[in-house]
Amino acid sequence: MAAKDSPSNSDRGSSLDPSAEEIRRWGNAAIKAMADYHGSIRERRLYPQTTAHQIRERLERALPAEGSDFETVLATFQDAIVDLSRHNAHPRMFGYVQAPGAAIAAFADLLASMLNANLTAWRSAPAAVELERLTINWITKMLGYDRNSAGLFVSGGSTANLAALAAARRAKASEELLSKGVRSLPQEMRVYVSEETHHSVAKAAALLGIGRENVRIVRVDERFKIRIDDLVAKIDEDLKAGHLPFCVVANAGTVMTGAVDPLAEMSGIAQQFNLWMHVDACYGGFAAMAKSVRPLFHSIDKADSVALDPHKWLYLPVDCGCILYRAPETARATFAHEAEYTRVIAQEAEEAFAFWDYGPELSRRFRALKVWMLLKSVGVRTLSKAIEKDLACARHFEQLVQASDDFEMLAPVELSIFCFRHLPVRMKQALASANENTRRQVNEELDSMNERLLVELQRDGSSYLSNALIHGRFALRGCVMNYRTTSHDMEILLNDLRRVARRLKVKVSV
Repeated sequence: MAAKDSPSNSDRGSSLDPSAEEIRRWGNAAIKAMADYHGSIRERRLYPQTTAHQIRERLERALPAEGSDFETVLATFQDAIVDLSRHNAHPRMFGYVQAPGAAIAAFADLLASMLNANLTAWRSAPAAVELERLTINWITKMLGYDRNSAGLFVSGGSTANLAALAAARRAKASEELLSKGVRSLPQEMRVYVSEETHHSVAKAAALLGIGRENVRIVRVDERFKIRIDDLVAKIDEDLKAGHLPFCVVANAGTVMTGAVDPLAEMSGIAQQFNLWMHVDACYGGFAAMAKSVRPLFHSIDKADSVALDPHKWLYLPVDCGCILYRAPETARATFAHEAEYTRVIAQEAEEAFAFWDYGPELSRRFRALKVWMLLKSVGVRTLSKAIEKDLACARHFEQLVQASDDFEMLAPVELSIFCFRHLPVRMKQALASANENTRRQVNEELDSMNERLLVELQRDGSSYLSNALIHGRFALRGCVMNYRTTSHDMEILLNDLRRVARRLKVKVSV
């Protein structure tokens, strides 16, 4: 008879509690699938030709009453999920700000799930918490941020921006804010962002009770950087109206064009008006490791907070965002909350540390493991070279477009984002000789044509772009963020566009 606390014979070797031998067998099969996937990524069709109905047809919809063997489940994953997915690891996946996910990090995620550590506080996961604190320290050094700063990993940039705005609000408002809410404030609080700032900042303002209408939109210059004169004018205007300016958000790489705001000037404005300066560096922050663009990030160390996404330019799989605070005690004043079930008993100061005091989450996955394993296995020098290569690929594409007679750039390339459009010679000639009304008509036709071109390119499956709106015009938009991408891939992209464009019937009405 089985012991009371031991699994029964019928449970031994089951999918819920497999034997070590079965785990090895499953692991070998899964690793083979992973190796085959990475080895064939260049040959894969980037985007599937399928529908939601067709995907559902490949999945058994009935709730399983009995389990299936691992090989059957893995086969369904490969057939219904892998084959019908968009392959973000493909070297010509230029849509959005999308990283491929390094193989070493996939192993880290597996091991993190094996341990299943919950990084709430030191007592919950001593070694994992210490590893996260160490890894955060490494990131501050990579970025050139204040050596006394601290932070934590979060789900992504949206959560990082939310945490930063919450800390900024607490730092610049009265202490009654946390207990009585925004009704305790005698003035409306104002946060300043450029036209190019990510929408997550306005969303955070809404969630925090600041209100979307109190997010002041500042104009940008011809290079899509925030205009300092307009920023100062709006702050002065709000002060005269009796409002409370409290935060300015700088972009270290916008998601639309990759522009980096003038951080030093913005820091000066923040000091002048006693504002919290937050830098949204989720896309571009780790480009500070690349020598060719490092000057753009000078003065980032003066920011009160910085949001980053290691799951972007550290080539990690999602989810892994990061928030850094120059003065961590300000964050603790924002997020710390006492409850009996979280009270730390009989611990020394360092062992009493709790991540819940510095961010919005209580339960937290062991995200730091994949950051640590990547940095230990690859090294900063290799990562810097990979980022530099991505930057060079975007510049190469810009040069290809500028040398062509059928495409034009719509924004300058600052980091690795490129915005352009297809401009056939006939339409280029029509624009050159047209009056204002005719130019508007031709541009509308170009918008429509480039939109169709984007959809057809995505369906074609060889290259993938996204879209942007540049000065009111529809733009094809790409972002190079892949250690596999080469300059030859940029040439293939242009050839793919030309090949797909030939399938479209372009009519010029002028």
